Amino acid sequence: MKPSNIIYTISFLSLILSIALLFPLAFSIYYRDGLEFAYVMQIAILLLFGSVLKLFTEKPPELTIREGFMTVTLTWLVLSLFGSIPFMFSGFVPSFTDAFFEAMSGFTTTGASILTDIEALPKSVLFWRDMTQWMGGMGVITLAVAIFPYLGTGGSQLFKAEAPGPIKDKISPRISETAKILWFIYFLLTVAEIVLLIFGGVSFFESVCTALGTMATGGFSPRNASIAAYPAYVQYIVILFMFLAGTNFTLHYWFLKGRLSAYTQNPEFRFFAGVIAIAFILIVVFRMIQGETFSERFIRGSLFQTISIITTTGFITEDYEKWPFVTQLILLSLMFIGGCTTSTGGGMKNVRVQIFFKYVNVELKKLFSPHGIFPIKIGDKPVPENIFLNILAFIGLYILIFFIGVLAMAGLGMDIASSIGAAATALGNIGPGLARVGPVDNFAHVPVLGKWILSVLMMIGRLEIFTVLVIFTRQFWR
Repeated sequence: MKPSNIIYTISFLSLILSIALLFPLAFSIYYRDGLEFAYVMQIAILLLFGSVLKLFTEKPPELTIREGFMTVTLTWLVLSLFGSIPFMFSGFVPSFTDAFFEAMSGFTTTGASILTDIEALPKSVLFWRDMTQWMGGMGVITLAVAIFPYLGTGGSQLFKAEAPGPIKDKISPRISETAKILWFIYFLLTVAEIVLLIFGGVSFFESVCTALGTMATGGFSPRNASIAAYPAYVQYIVILFMFLAGTNFTLHYWFLKGRLSAYTQNPEFRFFAGVIAIAFILIVVFRMIQGETFSERFIRGSLFQTISIITTTGFITEDYEKWPFVTQLILLSLMFIGGCTTSTGGGMKNVRVQIFFKYVNVELKKLFSPHGIFPIKIGDKPVPENIFLNILAFIGLYILIFFIGVLAMAGLGMDIASSIGAAATALGNIGPGLARVGPVDNFAHVPVLGKWILSVLMMIGRLEIFTVLVIFTRQFWR
């Protein structure tokens, strides 16, 4: 593993971040919030940082697997470090810990916030919050692979290390082309949502921020009340695009290419839609048993929170902690399942859960037919043993890290419900949790050490565990 290869790649990523900062700079100039100089200085620092790194390194012919894992992990740390600066410059987040937490929450599309009065922030900072999510949604590394053709073979290693899901869908034989197509669809859906939100009477600024947060399944909103601040039409638009964002983006590509059955023929999508339908029906039934009145708003709220949680977006229209306790357990379960492979959603991913259930079914069959051969299939395709074993290891590690997170937060003095909610929402990149970190609360009260622990959980969850943990193994450094 050559450090110069990693440094050279990070130098290009700092360039991407400096370009991204031009957008909040534009909003700062337009709204005259007094932060123009701060953005100019940060852009200059990033350009200098990238130039210095590039000056002392040479273009690598390719990246190895080890260099790919290390590059991706360091990139997300560097992004969060530099991404925290606008929050500190604003004066509303004076603590570096809080600023780093907010930036990591943004880039990992978690949506957990330490802010108590979001609407008090300057418009440019509000935009930057959602910009970090949008960049992290499809992946900054994936964007780099699409933009910088020099990555070549190494781009494949970076794509595999950052892209979500156990199976990396390739639309094109060339990784760079796949990355470009995914980002184009991502951009196209974002613009479509912006247009529909503006049509619904939402201002241009809030439409952009909301769309960025929706398509990234991030959940940062420019309003204190989140999506509850908007009328029913807007909420239905957000529901639609949260669902699309949580769906495998390669299916959107084939749909746009004219393959209308792309969704219905995909086993993971059918499982995803089925889980949403079952969870939604159960939530409606249990809420009605409690005595709530059936109405359009009742249905809308139940559907919104179901899709918001399973796609790990984290937008809020209702305080679900006022619902029956059993419905909160259903939502907690959805936090673990998450979105689909090659979506912007977090969690374990539907295909992993689907394959796990199939494995359990096979083991039950073997009790009656010990010598029978029962291949595990997704649709008509058998699941290769290496992928299947990877999924079992991933689920085991996911649950183990979750419990370690719960123990850590409880050890810092948080109650058990808050500890469970905080660990689940950070690892699953969701945003709202339970109890003191619930839908109408924030993470400002979490101890300093707790915020750093949750920041680590966010990154581990976004990079799907193995990418981060592998660099701490002995084999990695041999």
